[in-house]
Amino acid sequence: MTSQTDRDAPQGRAGLFEDLPEPCKGEVDLAKVQAAIKRRQGAPRLQEPNRLQVELRASDLESLLADDHLARLVWGYVERQNLSALLDAIKARGSNAGRAPIDPRILFALWLYAVLDGVGSGREVARLSREHDAYRWICGGVSVNYHALNDFRAGNEALTDELLTDNVAALAAVGAISLGRVAQDGMRVRASAGAASFRREASLQEHLAQARELVQTLKTQAETDPGQASRRAQAAKLRAAREREERIREALEQLPEVAAAKRRNAGKAEDARASTTDADARVMKMADGGFRPAYNVQFATTCDSQVIVGMAVVNAGSDMAQLAPMVEQVEQRLGQAPEQWLVDGGFPAHEQIDTVAGKTELYAPVPKSKPPKVKAEGVAGHEAAQIQMPAAVVSEFDAKPSDSQAVAQWRERMNTDQAREIYRQRAATAECVNAQARNRGMLRMPVRSLAKVGCVVGLFVLAHNLMRTAELAPQLVGWGQTASAIGAMTR
Repeated sequence: MTSQTDRDAPQGRAGLFEDLPEPCKGEVDLAKVQAAIKRRQGAPRLQEPNRLQVELRASDLESLLADDHLARLVWGYVERQNLSALLDAIKARGSNAGRAPIDPRILFALWLYAVLDGVGSGREVARLSREHDAYRWICGGVSVNYHALNDFRAGNEALTDELLTDNVAALAAVGAISLGRVAQDGMRVRASAGAASFRREASLQEHLAQARELVQTLKTQAETDPGQASRRAQAAKLRAAREREERIREALEQLPEVAAAKRRNAGKAEDARASTTDADARVMKMADGGFRPAYNVQFATTCDSQVIVGMAVVNAGSDMAQLAPMVEQVEQRLGQAPEQWLVDGGFPAHEQIDTVAGKTELYAPVPKSKPPKVKAEGVAGHEAAQIQMPAAVVSEFDAKPSDSQAVAQWRERMNTDQAREIYRQRAATAECVNAQARNRGMLRMPVRSLAKVGCVVGLFVLAHNLMRTAELAPQLVGWGQTASAIGAMTR
């Protein structure tokens, strides 16, 4: 039970603070005096932020970046490239009328740096050119807009192809790469088109008629509307309607090609569909097993240095027909075909093997042979169809009666331990390059049509080879072997 003494004890002293000593009267009086003094002195005085104050900073763009910054490496590479084709097209010369355009080296360097930085949007690059020190340094005070950036990226397919040829030729000339062994692989990249945009011929014809009717209606409204503001809005609507009509017309033009592919794959030609958003896109099986509109991006990479020596963009979902064209492309770029060519099991169609025979030595897995079905004696009807009895054990490495000499040699070659050891380098080379492209943003194409997609892929290839060149032959990009240069190359 609680005693009378416990009940009379102060409640504030019980529990957690019961062991603390009683504060003396002098300490309490002193604390009250100090609090009264602070109240008489007023509120505390602080250095508060003033974001409306105007600042004048005396600094140049050159001092913003360290000597080993990646932007300096990119600009050193761009300065050494032959961009005469772009300069020759400029009409603002001497005292002629016209506004001076943006130096194409700035646009080229901005996109290369953006690819290495994982940025794929023209609007985002334009924003960074105003706010980010590296992009501002590349611009050097020149104002850029996303229209100029997007036009440059999507309109220079021939230039990127020529620069890739110059790049690999220069690396081969200094002995930085060899064509002893090359690996090829394809990666499916999501197209800028929705799955719902694919339609059959009847639906496309209906949408085309509607688009033409809308264009004609907007033309009539634009001619009769007297308001300037309304005319601008009508002009924008008319332009959008014409673009949609053109995309539908392109989709109709692509239908015969899609139907032919359907027939080759034992499908129904009447099921052929084309996209009203991107007529060149095709529905492909992706790495995750799903089916989505995509493009097939092909890379050919040297196994010793991981330099891309060939690239292509196709809208075929299969790699079966991409072997011979890539071998021919690399041969044209460097004047000779590689000694050994490594591909996965999706490439070696027999006609492709025959085409590259004599140019290169193919290393690809041989598909396993299926034993022939033989009718079992004494069994008839449905039960016989369910029984599979091999007539003889047949190895996939044995030459078949229908095999050509090149195919038979390929089978025999892949039956050796040396060939299996060589083939192991394919994944270490091709998959590494594909992963780096994914990490740099090659997940979904920001443009439409094969030509424009090829330009985007070309920039990825040049950016990849730039980093490899800086490591293998830094003198080609004006980069030294100092500690700062090596630090930039390893980023």
